[in-house]
Formats: sequence, structure tokens, C-alpha cells
Amino acid sequence: MPKTKKEKKIFVLDTSVIIYEHNSILNFDEHDVGIPITVLEELDNFKKGNDTKNFEAREFIRLIDKLAKGQMLHQWNPMNGKTKGKFKVLMGTNSAVDANKIFNEEKPDHRILNSALQLQKDEKSHRVILVSKDVNLRLKAKALGLQSEDYTTGKVQNISSLYTGKTIVEEADPNTINLLYEKGYCPPEELLGKTPPMKNHYYIFKSGKKSALAYFNPFNGMMEHVEKRSVYGVKPRNAEQTFAIHAALKPEIKLVSIQGVAGTGKTLLALAAALEQKREYKQIYLARPIVPLSNKDIGFLPGDIKSKVNPYMEPLWDNLKFIQNQYNESDKEYSKITEMVNQEKLVITPLAYIRGRSLSNICFIVDEAQNLTPHEVKTIITRAGENTKIIFTGDIYQIDTPYLDSQSNGLSTLIDRLKDHELYAHITLEKGERSELANLANTLL
Repeated sequence: MPKTKKEKKIFVLDTSVIIYEHNSILNFDEHDVGIPITVLEELDNFKKGNDTKNFEAREFIRLIDKLAKGQMLHQWNPMNGKTKGKFKVLMGTNSAVDANKIFNEEKPDHRILNSALQLQKDEKSHRVILVSKDVNLRLKAKALGLQSEDYTTGKVQNISSLYTGKTIVEEADPNTINLLYEKGYCPPEELLGKTPPMKNHYYIFKSGKKSALAYFNPFNGMMEHVEKRSVYGVKPRNAEQTFAIHAALKPEIKLVSIQGVAGTGKTLLALAAALEQKREYKQIYLARPIVPLSNKDIGFLPGDIKSKVNPYMEPLWDNLKFIQNQYNESDKEYSKITEMVNQEKLVITPLAYIRGRSLSNICFIVDEAQNLTPHEVKTIITRAGENTKIIFTGDIYQIDTPYLDSQSNGLSTLIDRLKDHELYAHITLEKGERSELANLANTLL
């Protein structure tokens, strides 16, 4: 049978795709790519600044200039590589269907829709598809008879089976469990048989009423017993919390991620473990991205910059106060926390404030990491210098930014791509420990 000719498509990129990944234009195989002139206008507004979106805007503009090779952009230009398609800037917005009139508002999104609609009319032999990270824009496109889809390159495909960092082994050999308690370690094949263990993976071995917590140490090739350990007055309340503390304290593990719903203790455990190791690091940084409510810029808030960002940092201060209150005011541990804050040995700050800094000899905790893009997570990790440990915490199902979801955020990408690496450990916290009321809300609402 003769091979059927593959359908040629033209993908029209929205601004949200480009500020998510500047080289997205190169990820559409042999198909052509259209860039509405409105997108270039919006990128011009984004190009100044130190945020990730500003970096992506600048890099895309440089990439387009390089690909154009001096040619006119309103015409189809070949992209790099023989297998790539062509690209051009879409100038026409005089489509028969005017999105501005239909949606009764003149705005950039509607001009982008008009450019795609005009292209659809001009290129009848091609299927035109609008690609956007903005779900509302995709819905508007479909309402106008224009095919639209999310930018899926790099997305975690099976989020329901995302790596959890632990395995429960039922009916384990009771003699081997005893050996774990007696010697503290044993060869993994005695517990798992021929199944090879993953690096820095955690296990719950059960045999009747007996059970043991363990982890596979890739550096010595042994299954090691994990003991429950308190850190700076904070006691683990379940096996997963015990594993999270173990990973945060293990010096050979340089990168840790802790995932879980609200109330599972992610940030609290990470901070308590960092305080337990305060002598090992020059500073402890606890940072989180600022994602304003309703996605309004912090400029809408009254006061100076410190008073603007303080509301977003309050949850981090709450965790620190909780740890401090495990002690009496007369205890040295209580006063030590206050001293560390005053001497800036412990710094709680918006994530944007530490961009560009060297991260040597630092324990760096990044809270709400699900609100970061994969590129932002990569940028943070690549800043790590000597004797630096990075701990990411977050809930992949609680996304507060409009262009990310459970499959495309930086935390999910990190968990999916770095699992089974000797420098990385992950654990998913499953049981809420905040209160019965909080557990009720997580379960039923």
C-alpha cells in the first residue's frame, strides 16, 4: 500500500507559549509556524526586566532575528534543519469574522484570533491550529470555528502515575526485616528479589504486624533502615514525613522535592530539617514565587515594596513561628532562631529577590514550586554551587498561575525527569497532619 501523505499544518503561536518556552517555534517538526504581529508587540513590552518571562521574550526576539537571516518576515522563511517547516509573521487581521466585534472588546487576544482566522482563509490547503497556554483563548478560538490546542511539548503525560518516591512491599521476609533493625542495612535483593531498586527510593516493608522503613542508598548499594527522627522539635507523624526528613538531612542528596496537598507538612519539615543542619551551611534561604490573587501585580497593593510582599511571605513566617514555639522562650533553640533572622543567617524572601545570586554553601528551600515553569526550576538548580542543597516543596494540583497546570509546571517536570538519579530524592506526602478539619476539606470539598 502506498504511504498516505502526512497532513501539513500551520501552527499559530500565542504570546503565552513563547514566554513559557522561547524556542517553542522549533518544536513543531515539519509543520509551518505563524507568529501574529500582535505577539511581537506584546513581547516588546515584556523584553525589559529580570523575570523569566522577560528572559524568554528577549531570547525569542534574538532567535527570530537569527532565523530570518536578513529576509522579510511577512513572507515564509525556512527554519533551521532540513526537517523543519517555515515561519512568518502574520500581518493580516481583516478576516471576515472579527473577534473584536463578536466579543465586543478591542484587545490583543482578539487581534491574534483575527490573524489566525485570516490565515485559515488564505491557506485552505493547510489545517490552521492556534496554540496557546491560555485556556480561555483556546475556548474563544473554538467558538469561532478555529482549531486550538495547548502547547504540550515537555508535558508530563501520566500525571496520575507521577513518581511518589516510595513503595509498600507486603509480605516481606520477617527475618530480613529483623536484619534491617539489627545491622541497619542489607543487600536489596534479600528484600526485593530480582527487582532492581531505584536510586534514593523509599520502602515500607511489611510482614504481619512487623514493618520497617528503608531506603536504597546508591552510593553503597545497600538497603538501609530509616529511623524516625525529630528535627528542631518537629516529630514526623507518618512514614512519608519520616522519609522527607531523611532526604532533607542526607548530605549526599543535593536535590530534594516534597509534594503534597495542604496540611501535609511540606514546608514545615523542610524548614525544620534545614534548621537542624544550620551549622553545615552559611545561610538558609526560604523563598517562594509571588503569585498575586487574581493575578494582579503587587503594584496594586498599598505601601512600600516590603509591605507589598509581606502578605505573600506570611505562610513562611507562620511555619518558622510554629517551630520556634516548640521551645520555651528561655531555651537556646528559641533565641537561636531569632538571632539567625536578625543576622540574616535565615532569610525569608520572595523568589525574585534571590535571582542572579550565587547559591554556594546554602540550604535553599523553594516553596510553592508548582507555580514555577520548568525553565525557572532549571535556572534555580543551575545556580547551585559547592555545598548547596535545594529543597522544592509544593502541591502540583494547586496552581495559581494562568498558563501552568498539573502537567506543565516545574515541580511535576522535576519529579518526572530526575527520578532515579543519585543526587535526587522525592517523596509525596499523602496524609494531612494539620487538623481533622483541614483533612475533611481536602477529602470532601
